[in-house]
Amino acid sequence: MDLGIKGKRALVCAASKGLGRGCAMALAEAGVNLVINARGAEALEATAAELRKFGVNVVAVAADITSEDGRAAVLSAAGSVDILVTNAGGPPPGIWSDWERADFIKALDANMLTPIALMKALLPGMIAKGWGRVVNITSQSVKSPIPQLGLSNAARAGLTGYVGGTSRQVAPFGVIINNLLPGIHATDRAVSLDTGVMKARGITMEQAQAERAAEIPARRYGTATEFGATCAFMCSQYAGYMVGQNILLDGGAMNATM
Repeated sequence: MDLGIKGKRALVCAASKGLGRGCAMALAEAGVNLVINARGAEALEATAAELRKFGVNVVAVAADITSEDGRAAVLSAAGSVDILVTNAGGPPPGIWSDWERADFIKALDANMLTPIALMKALLPGMIAKGWGRVVNITSQSVKSPIPQLGLSNAARAGLTGYVGGTSRQVAPFGVIINNLLPGIHATDRAVSLDTGVMKARGITMEQAQAERAAEIPARRYGTATEFGATCAFMCSQYAGYMVGQNILLDGGAMNATM
C-alpha cells in the first residue's frame, strides 16, 4: 500500500530502540527521509545504518530531547519537517506516597512539555506548507490509568488534553495531530516493568511475562513492527480526516465500548 508520503521528511524521537525504532523503520520503508534522535549514540547510529538500507536519507542526532539544549540540537538538525513523531521513556513506577513535586516536574518535562515544545517549534512550518502529521506516542494509561504509573498517568493525560484542543486549531491548515497509545509491547520498558514484578513477587521473568500476557486478549505482547506500521498509517495521506484521536494498540487489554 502506497502511503503517499515518499520523499517527506520526518523527525522521530527516541528512535534507536523499541517503539520509536519501529516507527522510524515503517516510515523509512514508506520512503520518508528521517531525522532520528536518542540519547545513546552507538545504538542510534546502528539504527541509522539499518534505516539507510531503505534508500532514504537519515540524520542521527544523539541528544536528550527532554533538555533544552538537546531539543535545540535536534531541531537545528531537523529544520523543516513534514512529520513529527514524539516519544520519550516513561517515568518509573511507584505508589502515590513515593512522589514529590520534583518527580512530577520531571515527568511533565519528559512526557508532556517536551512534545508540546516540539509541536510549537514545528507546527508553523507545517501550516505554511499546508500539510503535516504529528503522532505522539503516549500510553494506554490515558484511557485506563495504571495504579503504579501515577507519574505517567498524570503527564500523558496533560498532553492528551493539549492535543485535543490544538489538533482542532491546526486541522484547517492540513496539519493532523493524533496520539498513539501502546499497551504492553516487547520493548525495554516492558522488561523494566516485568523486572519490578519479578523482584517484588519472587518469581521468574518468564512467569511475570506469562502472567501479564494472560491478561491480554491477544495473549501476547505487541511488536515494534506492528506498532510502527500503525504509526506510519497515521502519518500517511489517508489520515487527513483523523483529528485529535487517541488510537489504542493494546491487544484488547482495555475492555470498553468506546
